[in-house]
Parts: sequence; structure tokens; C-alpha cells
Amino acid sequence: MKKIINEPENFVKEMIEGIVAAHSDKIQLLNDDIRVLVRKDNPKRNKVGIVTAGGSGHLPTFLGYVGEGMLDGCAIGNVFASPSSQKMFDMIKACDFGKGVLCLYGNYGGDKMNFNMACELADFEDIKTVNVLVKDDVASAPYEKKDTRRGVAGMLYAYKIAGAAADEGLELSEVAEITRHALENIKTMGVALSPCIVPEVGKPTFSIEENKIEIGMGIHGEQGIEVRDMLKADEIADLIFSKINEELALKSEDEVSVTVNGLGSTPLEELYIVYNRIYKILKEKNVKIIKPHIGEFATSMEMAGLSITIFKLNEETKKLLLKEAITPFYTNVNK
Repeated sequence: MKKIINEPENFVKEMIEGIVAAHSDKIQLLNDDIRVLVRKDNPKRNKVGIVTAGGSGHLPTFLGYVGEGMLDGCAIGNVFASPSSQKMFDMIKACDFGKGVLCLYGNYGGDKMNFNMACELADFEDIKTVNVLVKDDVASAPYEKKDTRRGVAGMLYAYKIAGAAADEGLELSEVAEITRHALENIKTMGVALSPCIVPEVGKPTFSIEENKIEIGMGIHGEQGIEVRDMLKADEIADLIFSKINEELALKSEDEVSVTVNGLGSTPLEELYIVYNRIYKILKEKNVKIIKPHIGEFATSMEMAGLSITIFKLNEETKKLLLKEAITPFYTNVNK
């Protein structure tokens, strides 16, 4: 293992300390708890709180989206591990501003179990909560089993829509419904070229042969659909778009937002080559792209590869997507 770290057991703690030190104008620890981040100077007006939680190793997901127009709080676990239900409850309690709290997170067993327990604790204190799960990874299960799909880079859009809807002053049930509707139209699929190494494990989580590519692999190294000989950029874009469009069924004059997301060690230049192909495919179909995102939004340590997310918009979700948001790792002010 060759990583720029100190002691492996201090990886998460020192990473969070560095983020808070760098972005202390936007975020802060909750009561000095290194595992719970909240917005700094949150107006705490009568609005729905938006919170998430998940394991480390995926920056900017999850904690990087705490800030204006997106998340109010995030509980943080060890690398690829869920935080505890107590941390989640502490976060929920801190992010209740009078209209209840939307718990928005990926469809993973540990997160579901711990959020369910945290919401039970919140109920004892008369805090209203609603759980909305992100299940955007089309490769992780067939459509007829879509409720078992994983949550991956589509979480970025879910946070953006939920945060903007909450800032509009909507009720908890309304924010939840808008977010669920958005998620029905958010589809993602990824490919991996190389594995990642969890610091405290010290060796790759899986292996991929030098000349191979794994189609549909998850962000924790979950098995994909198949392993193929290495593909060219356009072939990867064509393959992923075809799979996603089986469900979105895009037609002329539709509007979408597109994210080409690097998984940790894929050069930005390569991401733009893939985006160029997606842009041409959509242009040929007379589908308009609104606010494309190209970069690293949901990673897996140093894994090489990428994912493509397509978000089919309507007038409401387009308006919410375009509302201002400023977090340590995301801003759409200059886009």
C-alpha cells in the first residue's frame, strides 16, 4: 500500500479535521463530534432539515455537500462503513428546524438499519422524519427489482433537489415527494479499471486484469454485470447510455442534466472525452443538456473508472436544480 497518510487508524479523523479547518466558513462539527458535520451559521428558519450519512472514502460524497442549498448535516462512518445510529440521531436532532427532517441516503443495509433506529429515537422526541433512499445504479439490479438497487453518484442530484425544495419553505411530505419523483428519473451506471485500497486493510479490495474493464461495478467494489476487454471512451459512453436509456426512454425536446463522475484516479481529460460522446448522442436525439457536471462527485478512494448519471428533468426539477447552492465541494453559482 502506497498512500499519503499518517497512521491508517487516524485516516478518517485527520481527513475530517482537515476539511473543517479548510472550510470553517461553511461547516462545523456538531458539539466537537468528529463524526457529525453541520452547516455553520445555518439560519435555522422554519424549514425542513435535509440530512444524510454514509461511510468515508467517497469524497465529495457524502459530507462534501453540507452547505447552503443542499444538506444541513451529515454523519460520517469509517471507510465504506455506516456511522452509528446515535450519531445519526444527534444529527437529526440538530437539523430539526420546526418542519421535520428528511433523511436522504443510499440504499445500503447498514445505513438503512441505523437510520431506522435513529428515526425511532427522533420519534420519541416528537421530531418528524421521512426516509428517502437513493437507488440510481441501474447495473446493480434489473428494473423489476429496482427497489434493491444501490445508491451511487445520483445522490448529488438528490441532495440538490431536496435542499432547494426545503429552501422554498415546503412541508416535509412535499419535499419528500419531489425528491422521490426526481429519483425516479435519475439513472447511473459505472465502469471500473482498477481497484481501491482501504487504509486499514492495506490491500486491494478486488482485482481487475490489466487489459480488462468491469462493467457496472459498485463504489465499494461490488461485483458488476460483466468483465470485458478494455473499451475505448466512445464505446464506454455508448454502452452506458444504451443501458440508462432503456429506462429513461429519452425523446426529442426532453431536457436532462448529465454527470460524468470520476471514481478517484481518472484524469479529468478522460471524463471530458466521455462527456463529448454523450453530448453528441443527446444532440442527435434533440435532447437538451442543462447544467452538466464533469469531475469527481462520488468516488471510491483511488479506484480508476467513471460513472455516468442522466437526470431527466421537468419544469419543477429544472428550477430546483438551477437554484443557488454553495458547499465546500459544490457550487453552481458560476455555471
